[in-house]
Amino acid sequence: MLTNLTDLELDRTLLSGQIPTEIGNLWNLQRLVMSNNMLSGEIPSTFGNLTKMTALFLEDNAFEGHIPPSLGNMQSLKFLDISNNKLIGEIPREIMNVHSLSIGLNLSQNHLNGSIPSEIGELNNIFQIDLSYNNLSGQVPSTIDGCQLLQTLHLEGNSLSGPIPSSLSNLKGLQDLDLSNNYLSGQVPSFVSAMQLEFLNISFNDFQGELPKDGVFKNVHASVDVRGNSKLCGGLPDNHLPKCIPNSPTHNHKSESIKIILVCIAGGFLCISFIIYLLARFYWRRGSQKDPQSITAMTWEYKKVSYNDLLKATNNFSVENLIGSGSFGVVYKASMSLGSAETIAIKVLNLKQHGAFRSFLSECKALRNVRHRNLIKILSVCSSIDHRGNDFKALIFEFMPNGSLETWLHPNAREGRQPKHLTLLQRMNVAIDIARALDYLHDHKPVLIHCDLKPSNVLLDDDMTAHVGDFGLARFLARSDTVSGQSITSTSGIKGSIGYIPPEYGMGGRTSTQGDVYSYGILLLEIFTGICPIDERFGDGLSLHKLVETSYPARVMDIIDTKLFSSDHENENTVVPENSQECLVSVIRCGLLCSKELPKERIAMTDVVKELNSARNKLLE
Repeated sequence: MLTNLTDLELDRTLLSGQIPTEIGNLWNLQRLVMSNNMLSGEIPSTFGNLTKMTALFLEDNAFEGHIPPSLGNMQSLKFLDISNNKLIGEIPREIMNVHSLSIGLNLSQNHLNGSIPSEIGELNNIFQIDLSYNNLSGQVPSTIDGCQLLQTLHLEGNSLSGPIPSSLSNLKGLQDLDLSNNYLSGQVPSFVSAMQLEFLNISFNDFQGELPKDGVFKNVHASVDVRGNSKLCGGLPDNHLPKCIPNSPTHNHKSESIKIILVCIAGGFLCISFIIYLLARFYWRRGSQKDPQSITAMTWEYKKVSYNDLLKATNNFSVENLIGSGSFGVVYKASMSLGSAETIAIKVLNLKQHGAFRSFLSECKALRNVRHRNLIKILSVCSSIDHRGNDFKALIFEFMPNGSLETWLHPNAREGRQPKHLTLLQRMNVAIDIARALDYLHDHKPVLIHCDLKPSNVLLDDDMTAHVGDFGLARFLARSDTVSGQSITSTSGIKGSIGYIPPEYGMGGRTSTQGDVYSYGILLLEIFTGICPIDERFGDGLSLHKLVETSYPARVMDIIDTKLFSSDHENENTVVPENSQECLVSVIRCGLLCSKELPKERIAMTDVVKELNSARNKLLE
């Protein structure tokens, strides 16, 4: 027996079956990682014997039964993550008495019921709590203010009711608060606006009355979502709520009638004026060049879509409508009217695939908080039951007629299709579009990391404008990620696709904007060389970055994609203009800077956009 073992990492090793009860004999174990496997059965109560344990990660498995109360004996525990399992029953009060919990407690995406224990206030050193997507009921306990160091609180996707407790105002360090998709009611307290929140989501509840207009609600750097509360009114115009109508008993019937008439007249005039304004704006935009850096200002309002609607739109999810597949599902083309879109793309999640449900939640959370012309636009979601009684989840996007960047860079990857090639200018435009999307995400509050940038996740519309999609691995970056210099994200496995994963992720480094920059750098080199980073030639220390680096700058043209300057006549020599060569040298330099091995040596996406714009200007001279 390995009684002196202190650290055991078995994540993503395809483990199945049950954890043996003998695990409790590893007295000196301090850190155990068994996440992202296929483990089942109950969590052994003998875990309570491991009193030296500081971090326990059992997320993304298939554990059943109750959470053993004996976990409360682990009085050295700093981080507990048993999310995305099939656990049932109430949250043991004993866990709330583990005062050493400081980094985080994650019990999300299970089937837990009952109320949130009032003892939650005993966790006075904790930075993040996630109890989302369970079946919890009752009120948010007023004792929550005992968590004085709390920065992130996620309670969304439950059946919580009642008002927001006033004690929440005592959490001075709270930055991320998500109470969405519950049954919370009453007025939105004025103290919420005074809290130093960077992210607030109270959507799809039953709040009523006037929404505050100051504090977090007018902070342009904060992300606020109040949708789905039909009884809310007022607030700032960006909240898109109806105006509050005073209901004073001192007004007599006559004065109320006059007010109604005046409001109707004024409303009619405003409607006509607004329609004229929209028509004028529409025709003005058609005659002018679009601002390439503009961010769409559309609100998050979408038509509800049922399973039957999607079944009909895809002709029973026929093979003829299938246009792609990925790690967690398949994509269909469908004819359905959603807003201005008549043709849509439907991503149907394969919920039997491990991690698919978490991918669905991540993509929903990411896309509901970001808007940019170079990001894929989500039109709706469907969370329902299919005809066999199984859970069904789908994401509905704008349809991109020109497919993915992958099919243009490597046309042989799709058999039976005519080869397609991108010109130098088209590749420059696509590269800049992607850079602008990442620059927006990294400048967003809170910062959003894509984590899976690659050609198949970049889609092209009618005008060959690039849109970054697939946010299934994306995550918001909070300050708690860097608490005590520890990497929380490393416990969830390496994020990304082989060839584009930054080297620090493979060594347990934390998710960062520099990781996205690395992936972009590899993608940029691939766009202009036509060489895939997982090409057969790479191995024994050779990589796309090193291959390009050996040719830069004197022999750059030797590794540039030959299709960029291929002649229509095979016997004719192709002459590459000098300005095109200068442009390519600048682009390759940018790709090499982005894909440096050390994160601190990589440039920021803001600088990438500037560099590439300058390079494109050389091309257009």
